[in-house]
Amino acid sequence: MKTKETCALEQVASCRNVPEHHEPVDTSGLPFQPGYVLDGRFRIAEVLSRSGMGTIFKAEDLQNGNQAVAIKVPHLEYESDPTFFTRFQREEKIGLELNHPFVLKFIPVEHKSRPYIVTEYLKGCTLEHLLKAMRPLPEKDAIKLASLICEALQHMHDNGVIHRDLKPQNVMLCCDGSIRIMDFGIARDAASRRITHIANSTSMGTPDYMAPEQVKGRRADKRTDIYNLGALLYEMLTGVVPFQDENQWAALNARISGDPAAPRKLNPDLSAQAEEIVLRAMQRDPAARYQTAAALKTELDTAEHVRVTGLADRLQEPAEWKPGLLQKPWVLAAVMLGPLTLGIILLLVMLARRHAGAP
Repeated sequence: MKTKETCALEQVASCRNVPEHHEPVDTSGLPFQPGYVLDGRFRIAEVLSRSGMGTIFKAEDLQNGNQAVAIKVPHLEYESDPTFFTRFQREEKIGLELNHPFVLKFIPVEHKSRPYIVTEYLKGCTLEHLLKAMRPLPEKDAIKLASLICEALQHMHDNGVIHRDLKPQNVMLCCDGSIRIMDFGIARDAASRRITHIANSTSMGTPDYMAPEQVKGRRADKRTDIYNLGALLYEMLTGVVPFQDENQWAALNARISGDPAAPRKLNPDLSAQAEEIVLRAMQRDPAARYQTAAALKTELDTAEHVRVTGLADRLQEPAEWKPGLLQKPWVLAAVMLGPLTLGIILLLVMLARRHAGAP
């Protein structure tokens, strides 16, 4: 008999009969090939995914009855990077401290010949894959998924962990009817120091789901995760991300200077209550959002009784974006050309001005 945990998606019609899906992967230049046994314990079976930072393999745990596991291995060039290595270690530390059926389970390994992280192997697909096939989701399904994610978030927050990067790629829908929140690469625990943000680096989050305080480089807290989930719910309900603009800087400016379009303008079939919930979760001022994941979950679970306060009628248009100095094309070109070329350009400009002013 399935437990309550493995039936998490039972009430989500869109997630019944979830397929197993992996994006095609370039297997050239990999550190391991199928059949290789890592540290005498993990036999590599196949490549699951690959990014600019590392590769995730499916493997068999020879010490635990050949149980299927996933192994995350950073690219060799990052292993010697102190900042990346510290972040990688923190990801494993955070993962091992969490214990919830909706959070990816990390497996402790005492002796390693190189940096890597071992987790449970999940068979299924990401929410991103589901949204590519069906968008928007039925309101009832989107609300239920957000409620399940709230349970995982509340557990993280109770343990002093802020995820900071909730997005469809980090939500796994499993074939057994369970759900997992994954990827703690930029998560922060209560003991960690503040990360210095540069521009819109990956340490801040993913632009489409970032909270205004992340754009500003301020310290994230549990209400940041509430905003991230609100942006994710907005996409599930409307079929589009909250702030759409081909210019990434303009989209980032929009979320700190204004509000997203009212969800029911994009999807007239939505209830006023669902619109109220998502807009409250996405308030620019953290103090105006739901203050806990548990509070948001309560509203989601009783959505039909949520009081509509007219947030959709008080939305503010984002201010027009004007490029800052470092974003002007001629400045970017000069920076890319280098200091010497920039000096020559400035010298020529000065000489031209003197010549123009000569009698």
